[in-house]
Amino acid sequence: MPDYPAMIAPVNHVEAVPRRIRAVLGSETVIDTTRARYVWEWSYYPQYYIPLEDIHPDLLAAEGRTQRGSRGTVEVHAVQFGDIHRPRAAKVVRESPIEGLTGTARFDWNALDAWYEEDEQVFVHPRNPYVRVDALRSTRPVRVELDGVVLAEAPSCVMVFETGLPTRYYLERSHIDFRHLIASDTETACPYKGVTSGYWSVRTGDRVHPDLAWTYDFPTGPLLPIAGLVAFYNEQVDIVLDGQGLERPRTKFSPASRD
Repeated sequence: MPDYPAMIAPVNHVEAVPRRIRAVLGSETVIDTTRARYVWEWSYYPQYYIPLEDIHPDLLAAEGRTQRGSRGTVEVHAVQFGDIHRPRAAKVVRESPIEGLTGTARFDWNALDAWYEEDEQVFVHPRNPYVRVDALRSTRPVRVELDGVVLAEAPSCVMVFETGLPTRYYLERSHIDFRHLIASDTETACPYKGVTSGYWSVRTGDRVHPDLAWTYDFPTGPLLPIAGLVAFYNEQVDIVLDGQGLERPRTKFSPASRD
């Protein structure tokens, strides 16, 4: 069992979204609703289901395909707007045994150019209302090693505790041995932290381990304590916290587990 809190929402759990949700395609706002529903298609995070009345009338193009599943009968649609055509990008719920889903549409996240909760852009997927993310300063020392090479040794850190993920340890750059790090072009995004501004691979001897460290220079407001600090993917390195070696966690959830 992991030593961090697990997700609690069961599959097909539904809740009202208490926030205004908007989505943009090209230069147009094509979704604008205060009546969206959270639907957990799996336990880690929900999807938005949008009432058809709150979707631009020209956005959806039926493809003549019907699917049936635990959430009811859905029709597959393309997203089509001006010169933009994105096939199989939306599913319209025509009939559902789950209250509140009939007459809604669920979009592939990347089918639209940007999503917003109120006036804040959201990345990767909707934020889970049951997830808590805390950045706490700690004077517990941290040492990071890989293949017997010390990559970092810091007298303090900022710990990020996120529901469903292992604790991450963010370190000041002055305590990292950048002789072993190689900058990469990788960029990832997180619904709770924002978009990364740097990634590094790690060289130990003749081996290069890709993309084991990252930073957020401009994180979201609640995560400002990690701005400019560097964290290592602790499923792949050895971390000694306050003199005690930590067991490498086994993370089941992959899309956001790296950062």
